[in-house]
Amino acid sequence: MADPVSDPLAWRPLKAPSLAELEVLADEILTHLPRRFRELCADVVIQVDDFPTDEVLDQMGAESEFDLLGLFQGVGLPFRSESSPVQMPNMIWLYRRPILDYWAEHEESLGAIVRHVLVHEIGHHFGLSDDDMAAIEASAEDAEGQEAKGTVS
Repeated sequence: MADPVSDPLAWRPLKAPSLAELEVLADEILTHLPRRFRELCADVVIQVDDFPTDEVLDQMGAESEFDLLGLFQGVGLPFRSESSPVQMPNMIWLYRRPILDYWAEHEESLGAIVRHVLVHEIGHHFGLSDDDMAAIEASAEDAEGQEAKGTVS
């Protein structure tokens, strides 16, 4: 394929990732997060949808369907109790269209945006601070950089 920067027509065959493709990307990103982090969130279900529901938008006080890139729904680990009644599984929603809109307006790669949203939403599962989440993202970026250089076995 020709270079899209030097050849504007090279963009013609490119398409935005589908729901399934974005889910594959999220799963791949998840595999590159720190192992202990992944093991602790093994019971979290990741779903991808185009937009949040109207109910979610109302609950979150969102002004637009593009305001939310992702959402954690459930009871985070710090708040779980063995005596609680059976609950639905914890879920992380990634919203494809708002993520793609954000990607189009910023200089970050799509993978970096999805990683950020995924780590942030998983962080809610653990009750982590923003600093904790930033450290996890940095660790994942370092691991990817080492893999790209071939220094990780």
